[in-house]
Formats: sequence, structure tokens, C-alpha cells
Amino acid sequence: ATHARKGRSTVSPPPPSPPPRPSPAPPPADPAAGAPINTKLESQKAFVSSLISMLPKHITGAAIQKAHDTAHNHGEIVLDVANPASLTPVLRFLRDHNSALFRTFIDVTATDFPSNPARRFRVTYNLLSVKYNARIRVQTFVDELTPVPSAVPLFCGADWFEREVWDMYGVYFYNHPDLRRILTDYGFEGHPQRKDFPLSGYVEVRYDDKEKRVVQEPVEITQEYRSFDYSSPWEVFSEPKVVPKAVEK
Repeated sequence: ATHARKGRSTVSPPPPSPPPRPSPAPPPADPAAGAPINTKLESQKAFVSSLISMLPKHITGAAIQKAHDTAHNHGEIVLDVANPASLTPVLRFLRDHNSALFRTFIDVTATDFPSNPARRFRVTYNLLSVKYNARIRVQTFVDELTPVPSAVPLFCGADWFEREVWDMYGVYFYNHPDLRRILTDYGFEGHPQRKDFPLSGYVEVRYDDKEKRVVQEPVEITQEYRSFDYSSPWEVFSEPKVVPKAVEK
């Protein structure tokens, strides 16, 4: 800037440039392997170890899936609960303990393994801790007859999710306030997400114009206008025959 002082013009020197920002320090190196330590992964391992030490009777196994996936918060903790009755104390501990605070219920789902009747269904609860920005999965295995304690007394959001698991897989949740079907009709038989359930189902629904109501009937799949070539997975249709025109004399 130029300033006029007693007929003379002076130029002020430019302001000094700010000092360079120091670069962040690299993570501490592992002296044994010579590689940087993944602090996030180490904290997850320490948290899993503390859970097993505090709940040794309930948690029978733990794992960190995709532990080195830095793009998705370094993996997800999975806890195995052998006894379904232990789900309630484990979920309560994860919700209330100050080092966990998994107070957001995401969902509950199931997976069918018909080849293992004693552990046919894997019931999985997904929780989120907003304070620690962490997710955790709690899973247990049951057969077709073993009930699972409902998580509704701990998480109100588990209500409709457990109804969906009951409707689709047939896993029974005791102490549920309103365990009934949620996706299928009232008179539906079976559980559609089981792997032994036929893709076409057992009954079909249609509107009967004579009775003026919706009726359920056994499924009837007509095989007309279809030809099957068992040597190929694709349906093969024969080419239409061309009839020659009559020649006029």
C-alpha cells in the first residue's frame, strides 16, 4: 500500500507469510513387523476382549469382519451367542454400558441353513452406537422349535422386524407383544423365505367376479404352449412349418 506523508510516497512491506502447517505424525510403527499399527483395529480388538471378559457365560465367540477395510470404518464386530436365552443380557449390556452405548436398533434378520437341522436358523441383531460411530452384530442359532426371547422390551423398534422374521422364517419370539404375520395374508400357510418353500407357493389369490370377493385356490401352473429340451437349460421352440401354396393349373 502506498501512503502520502509530507509529499513523499512510501510503500509498506508485504505481510509475512504464515508458517507452514506441520504434517500429521505417522502412526506408531510396530517394531516387530516394521509396519504402522492400525489404531482403529487395535481398539476394536481391545473392545472385543473386554466384552468376552465381562460376559464369559453369554458370548462364546467374536470376530471382526473386513477388519482392514479402511473405507468402511475398519470392519464390523460380530458376537456369537450360543444360548438364545443369553440374547437379552447381551443386548441390555450393549445398550446400557458406557463403553458400548449401542442404543440404536437397526434391524433383526434370519438366514436359513436347511442342511443343519440343529442350527438351521441364524438370527442376527444389528445395532448402532451413535456416540462411538460403531456397529455391532449379535447372532445366535436355533432350530425350528427353539424360541428366541423378544428384544421389544429393550428396543421398541424390534417389534415389526421380529414379526417379519416370524412370518418369513417361522422363528418364534416369546414375550413379543403382538407376534403375528405382517407381510403375508391371514390364511397363509408356511414361511416363504425358507429354502424348502416352493417358489410358486401353495395357493394363489384372485378376485372372483361371481362371489365378489378375493378367493384363495391351490396353485395351478399350466404347461400348455411350452416345450422342454432337457439337454439345455433354455426352452427351445420348434420352428413353424411353412405350408407351400397350391399351384393353380
